Amino acid sequence: MRRLLGVIRLVSISLVAAVATTAFGQEVTLRHAQSGAALDALATLALRFNDEQKGKAKVVLEDLSGISDSHRLPHMALLDDEDARLFFGSRPRFLPLADVMKMGGQAFDAARLLPQMADAIDDLRGRPQALPLALVLPVLFYNKEAFAKAGLDPQQPPKTWWETQQVAGKLFDAGYKCPLTTSRFSWVHLENLSAQHGEPVLAKGSHGDRFAFNNLVHVKHLALLTSWHKSSYFHYFGPGREGDAKFASGECAMLTGESGLYGELRRSRQFPVGVAELPYYEDVFGVRPANVLPDGAALWTLPGMKKAEYAVVARFIAFLMRPDVQRQWVRATGFLPMTAAALDEMAAAGVSPAIVDAARRRLTMPKQDQSRLRPGESRGRLRAILGEEVEFVWKNLKPAKEALDTAMQRANSAR
Repeated sequence: MRRLLGVIRLVSISLVAAVATTAFGQEVTLRHAQSGAALDALATLALRFNDEQKGKAKVVLEDLSGISDSHRLPHMALLDDEDARLFFGSRPRFLPLADVMKMGGQAFDAARLLPQMADAIDDLRGRPQALPLALVLPVLFYNKEAFAKAGLDPQQPPKTWWETQQVAGKLFDAGYKCPLTTSRFSWVHLENLSAQHGEPVLAKGSHGDRFAFNNLVHVKHLALLTSWHKSSYFHYFGPGREGDAKFASGECAMLTGESGLYGELRRSRQFPVGVAELPYYEDVFGVRPANVLPDGAALWTLPGMKKAEYAVVARFIAFLMRPDVQRQWVRATGFLPMTAAALDEMAAAGVSPAIVDAARRRLTMPKQDQSRLRPGESRGRLRAILGEEVEFVWKNLKPAKEALDTAMQRANSAR
């Protein structure tokens, strides 16, 4: 009798579990590190998707800061692929976007993505690996109030690096101890330097392609920044986004960083913020100042899921690609639009005209595979090595050329 009761209890529990699964539908998790307006927008879209599923499926957001076991993999992750170890404690394999959509039974037309947005997440064969959901452009932010106090025209930001030096000098003379800082040094000052000035990121060698971030223009630029660092025109606070807070607080008068920061700066109302395109060297032959590289967090899919889970993930990605959803996301976050249908939403969201104009011109340009690094572990390792080597430059332990040469030797040895 006791055994019979036990069997009945187990059957009852199984039935309850089955009913619960049917009632609440298939759940999938999305791990992220978003905050502020971007987190609010992501939560709103997840809720909207869940409502549309009418109980058949549900996307659950998982904040990176609240994860006790990072090795437990979610279904999706919104991250810059170089942050994979931070998200998972290791570097897992990701599934190509087209494969995810096929397994999930959803149509996917990669041609709908703006050319440069697709280029940011394509592999070497031009296949999209993730959804470019939270990408940004590199720009120059400046404090208009500081410009006015230094006798500079707030409507005339510097266009070239030589003009930036003159502006930094006037800001310093006006009492600003930190005229210029930066965030994401490798991406802004080395990768985008290559793209703007026609320098390939990989050079052909006898033993295959090799990283080439130690060309003449790179050495020249790092040497110039080193001279600014010694004269206190330029301050370096770290390889990541450390410079953002220094600019947002008013401590630094100019910042080279991510366009997505604009919304936060505008909402803080600490001071009037100006935005300009990333400076360039006008004396380099063939320079194309607008050729900057979209970069940032994309939506990646993890392997090892059940067919029903892939179906939900694919439906969610298709949902995010819808024109109305794209417009809502861009309007709320200021991130770059994935499709042409959402380009106008940047202006409607109050994004700086300089960013809107740069996005419109750049994102519609054809793909140029030689001007950027492909997503993957090699890119993250290279950026880490460059960050380590430029630290020696700021500490006056290595000249610019030696630091860059050493960085390339280390990065190429690790490929």
